[in-house]
Amino acid sequence: MEWWRLPGSRAIGEIPDIRNLTHDSRLVQAGWGFAAIPGREADGHTFIARAVEAGTGACVVQADHEEIWAPHRDRVPLVVVPDVREALGDLSAAVHGAPSSRLRTIGVTGTDGKTTSTHLIAHVLDQCGLACGYLSSVGFDRGEGFELNAFHMTTLEATSIQSMLADALSAGRQSMVLEASSEGLAQGRLNGCEIDVAVFTNLTQDHLDFHGTMERYLEAKGLLFRKLDQPTAKPFPRTAIVNADDPASEYLKTLSGASVLTYGITNGADFLTRDVTVDGFSLRFDLEHAGETVEANVPLIGRFNAYNSLVAVAVACSQGIPLEDAVGALSSFLGVPGRMERIDAGQPFAVFVDIASTGAALENVLTALRPATGGKLWVVFGAAGGRDPARRSGLGEVAARLADRCVITNEDPRHEDPDAIIEAIADGLRSGSRREGEDFVRRPDRREAIAYAFEHAAPGDTVLLAGKGTETTMIFADGLVPWDERSTARELLGG
Repeated sequence: MEWWRLPGSRAIGEIPDIRNLTHDSRLVQAGWGFAAIPGREADGHTFIARAVEAGTGACVVQADHEEIWAPHRDRVPLVVVPDVREALGDLSAAVHGAPSSRLRTIGVTGTDGKTTSTHLIAHVLDQCGLACGYLSSVGFDRGEGFELNAFHMTTLEATSIQSMLADALSAGRQSMVLEASSEGLAQGRLNGCEIDVAVFTNLTQDHLDFHGTMERYLEAKGLLFRKLDQPTAKPFPRTAIVNADDPASEYLKTLSGASVLTYGITNGADFLTRDVTVDGFSLRFDLEHAGETVEANVPLIGRFNAYNSLVAVAVACSQGIPLEDAVGALSSFLGVPGRMERIDAGQPFAVFVDIASTGAALENVLTALRPATGGKLWVVFGAAGGRDPARRSGLGEVAARLADRCVITNEDPRHEDPDAIIEAIADGLRSGSRREGEDFVRRPDRREAIAYAFEHAAPGDTVLLAGKGTETTMIFADGLVPWDERSTARELLGG
């Protein structure tokens, strides 16, 4: 069947075979297809002329935007669909030969823990012989090793996902783990992906600027689990893996007919650990499953990483890997760049970089760092513009409870007033009885903020740089500014 034939689609002109499909007119090459997505800030239909000039073979357009695309009907073949964004995943998959139909495909969703779980799952499956790569908010492994994700997106657009899955298949990958954000799921970016295992980490308040309510937020995450009932010819076991300690799991269990496995620490679960011991910058615990107990040693800091480890083992066992092999693979995990990543240039205080940008994530990281901190616990952080405003005071309230000293700075203000964002965070700190000038300061310039913390940290202190992780830019109203948190920290430390 031709790549463009979907229910409700129609052709204007002779639609050729194409070798790639993109939603970005700036990337179009001769013989590629261009999909005109109506976006929040720009309408892709207004860039059809640019795509035609670049040599596009065909354009995918939306039926209700005819007044924009109609003038081009004699210049380029058109595929008309009811909803370009909704169709994009299936069209992209068809262009690339439906790569996920030939890959063991795992999707990971949840508010926090998605990225570390994605990398841990891929590591365990790869170590156990299932040739696994990943697409995460930090980076990609599609068969050629780690590549940094510079897109400022947890879940890429469907065109990029399908192209990368095809690359992974060509490079010999047999399995892929996809980090699935709620916004990405709601926008259909994982359409065209055959999901074999759906994983849920947890649910806390976030992204209400996009979803509106917690109910809709949860429903968006549920879209990943509904995919488990889609037809497949693959032999891999279809499985839903959910957190027994999170009440939202009860809803997610009902969304497919797939087998369900649970994991947890406080409640009874199929994969269970009760006693987690923090051993320096590592974790030790006994993992119980089906009457068998295996000791786990994981080179990660923070009790919350016990959950991420349980997820990885549960996914592996769901695919037939013996428990002992799966648990054993955890010990060789090297960590995730920008996730509790230690920066050591010989300074007398500890420095960690982490992406934590929600109240719950910041609480997890600060709680994990406290036992390893002999002196004061510092945090340098901000909050992103264009995101749920409640996140700002929430971050301040968490920092007020768990940190000794705070430096408020910019993260990605986008089109919002940076000073207003910082003031909202300060409100949260003041509500926790913290005093400006004594417990916290404002340094809008992020480099100056980090430098301030380093200059004032004493031996035995810990400084957490939260919110940016491995991101390569900061977003301001007037555009992108290059930024590298880890390099900046090393430079300021003289390393």
